Order: sequence, then structure tokens, then C-alpha cells
Amino acid sequence: MRHRLGPGRNVVPRRAGIAAVLAAVLLVAGCGKPGGVDGDLTNGWGVLAPASGFEPNEGTCHNANFNPVGPRGTYEEVDCAGKHRTETVFVGTYESPAADADVPPADGSAGARTAYSICDQKTTTFVGGPWRNARLWIGVTRPTEAAWSGGARWFRCEVLELNSVEDDGGLVQREGSLRDVLADGSSDVLLTCYAIQLDGNGAIATMPAVGCGAKHNGEFAGVWYAKDLDYPDDDATWAKFHDGCRNLIADFVGVPKDGDLQYRTGVVSLPGGADVWAQGDRGVRCYLWLDGVQLTATLRGKGVKSLPVQYK
Repeated sequence: MRHRLGPGRNVVPRRAGIAAVLAAVLLVAGCGKPGGVDGDLTNGWGVLAPASGFEPNEGTCHNANFNPVGPRGTYEEVDCAGKHRTETVFVGTYESPAADADVPPADGSAGARTAYSICDQKTTTFVGGPWRNARLWIGVTRPTEAAWSGGARWFRCEVLELNSVEDDGGLVQREGSLRDVLADGSSDVLLTCYAIQLDGNGAIATMPAVGCGAKHNGEFAGVWYAKDLDYPDDDATWAKFHDGCRNLIADFVGVPKDGDLQYRTGVVSLPGGADVWAQGDRGVRCYLWLDGVQLTATLRGKGVKSLPVQYK
């Protein structure tokens, strides 16, 4: 061990110096290598494969809440048969020009909208039917900026179940995969009928879901796509949304699309939030609504007698 001396002096003790000299003499004398040592440090090893970054797996479930950014440290797969919050239906790859950027695509960017569109299609395939017909929500998870700098270009398509899409519902800790859940048309996550209640100003206060055999005054009719329209924030835009949904309701029930349609049914138009609208989601859930009427069966395909003109 070296002795610590004053500034400018750092010497080797005499005993250590003698040992070093003896070692040098032995080496010069040509002492051979110990038995079994050939002097080849690589020992014939193959070339190591280049390091690869983390990439998530599709068809997996997770107990963490949805996050638009997916750090490796918080990634954990759980059994889909047990309680979980989200499910990865697809893992895709950002393409150029988004993949050429220095950072992952920001929400609302062209790259983010492309990823959302892919996830929209992949989720419909995964669940076995249009996911907007059910109490489902989708989101896209991207890599962290650090992972992106390291070469990560993946995105995850996540689907989760809500307890309501009409009343600002919360996430459901689901048991069981959502794969093919809509395939046979009998799932309890499908949107059906509603007991719509108004507040003191005549606006909708709540619309809890009920079975169509129970008393109700509203029914989900389908999804209308608001192409080339801005997110509704004024009466004029909302009127266009309501007109689109009324035409869809006319097809659902089987009544004419004429001037009397507005006197046959009220309408509830429900686009996604402004956040997913920025991602390119133009799906609007449409519901017929009959004020002061109690129904006990679906109006699908029932025709003009089931939805008479009601002048007031």
C-alpha cells in the first residue's frame, strides 16, 4: 500500500520495490505461462450481438393506469384473467417522417394521428366489432424521450373498459381479456338503452344504462363520423352534429329522413373528448331520446309506427 506523504513526494516503500524488481527479473528470464493458459484473451468467443432496446408485447394486460408515455421501469405484464386496467391490442412502429424526428410525436401531430388511426382499426379487429359501440376507450402509449434517443420507435395500442361513456364514467378493473368480446353481439359492455334524466334547466343531468326490456326513454343508435367539422363548442356546430345523428337514427329505426324527423325524436350526440379529437377521432355516439315517453323494447327496425311525429 502506498504511503501518503507531503506535496510533491509519493514513493514506493523499499520492500515493495524489491518485489517489483524480482518480478521483472523472472519475466525476463522467460518463465512460462501457468498450465492451461494459452494467452488468448478472447478464447475463441463469438462476436457479441448488438444491444437491443426494450419493446413491449401485444396481447398483454397491465395493472398500471393508462399513460401516454411508457417508461421501461413501470412496464409490468399481468395475467389477463386477473384484475387489470389496460390491455395492449397491438404494438406498431412509427414510420418516417415521424420516426426521423429527435423526439416522439407530440399529441395532435401527424405522427400521433397516424398511430391513433392504426390503433382504432386494430382495436376493432381485436374486440370483434366497432369498439365505439361499447363502454370502451382507446389510447396510444409512446416511448420516453430517453428511449426514443436510444432508438425506440414503437407505440402501444391500449384498450380499457369504462363503467359509462355517457356520464363521465371511470375505469373498470376488468377480469378477462377483451379479445373478441363484441364478436357475438351479446356482451354486457355493448351500449343499449338509457333512462335519461333532465336537470332543472331542461338539460341532461344523467343517463344511466338500463336493459332495453326495462323502462327507458333513450337508446344507442350507432356512430356517426363528423368529417371535416371542428370540435363542437357553439350552437351552430352542435346543430350539425345533431343533424348527423338524427339521420343515423332514422336508418336505425326505419323512418324517413324528411322535415318531420325532428318531430319524431330528440337526439343525444356524444363525441369523444377534445384530447382524442386532436388525435383524429371523429366518431360521435348517437342516441335517440323521447321526452315523456317510456319504452320497454328496442326501436331498432320498428318503423314509423314506433316513432310517430309529435308536433307540439
